[in-house]
Amino acid sequence: MTKRIGILTSGGDCAGLNAVIRAVALRAHHGHGWTTVGISHGTLGLLERPVAARELDPARLDAALARQGGTFLGSTNKGDPFAYPMPDGSLRDRSGEMAEAVRLLRLDGLIGVGGDGSLEILRRLFQPTGVPFIGVPKTIDNDVANTERAVGYSTAVAIATEALDRLQPTGASHDRIMVLEVMGRDAGHIAIAAGIAGGADVVLIPEIGWRLAHVTEHVAKLRDAGRRTALVVVAEAAGKSDDPPDPKDDAPSQHGMGEWLAKRLAATTGAEVRATVLGHVQRGAEPTAEDRLLASALGVRAVDLLAEGGRDRMVAWWNRKVIDVPLDKVVGRSRTVDRAGSLVATARALGICLGDS
Repeated sequence: MTKRIGILTSGGDCAGLNAVIRAVALRAHHGHGWTTVGISHGTLGLLERPVAARELDPARLDAALARQGGTFLGSTNKGDPFAYPMPDGSLRDRSGEMAEAVRLLRLDGLIGVGGDGSLEILRRLFQPTGVPFIGVPKTIDNDVANTERAVGYSTAVAIATEALDRLQPTGASHDRIMVLEVMGRDAGHIAIAAGIAGGADVVLIPEIGWRLAHVTEHVAKLRDAGRRTALVVVAEAAGKSDDPPDPKDDAPSQHGMGEWLAKRLAATTGAEVRATVLGHVQRGAEPTAEDRLLASALGVRAVDLLAEGGRDRMVAWWNRKVIDVPLDKVVGRSRTVDRAGSLVATARALGICLGDS
């Protein structure tokens, strides 16, 4: 019998998701003679009746799809299946309905593309169905455990680096300090990588405790040496340093790390400071070549792993090759920036201030 496998994308969108979907469908069809069913809007599609899903036609999944950002299947980062918010404000366990949808689709295997939180939910959701589940890591934060790279990270770093390339000349033209806030819910991977690539003077990440006084002193030295601008990169989760709070600057109306830091630096240095918050810009755009390659390699391996009888595992990139690891070694964990790692050491060697000295 021809096997039917499903694929869905869950959690925040990022570049490279379409390349994963394409790789899965093409490998399933050409390599194994299988049919691939795309499920719409992640787990939300499983709540609709009939189930919001469709068979994917390999003939229509050309190379142009791999170049497109986002996910044509749609995604969701809302609605915990085990505590789903209802119109009356109550929470209901709807995991049974979603599990039933998998049976209605007659799936012999399922591939879920998501970050650490999504993979944990998907694993818990589909384990009772008995349908083999394989995870594919994607997140611009690059914080999924036991993989060196997640789909979407490379593109996010490229966008942040380009932003620094554009901020430097405008900052120099007006003798301004330019603060760039990048995403990084719990990890500073984007900030440290883009900061090095984009020639930042200061990089602040949640993994390294920092003091505003150290940042101010570093910026002052740059300006005393004749520098007309300074580039500061801060991860959204970097925290508001270890300094005593200022009642005005730390008011509830404060919008984010970048704006907060810009106000503090303006007050402590006397310089003009401008903040730029990249936000969801980092999730869009065409995926870089690296993300397309990673997405394709992981997608192909996910299908082959199902063919080999694999289940409850995640495909990953490690030491320049694709591997697979048990999902119980992934969920509930997080891969943050290594304080003793090569990127932090490189930043320090280049004279980048990390705020801790």
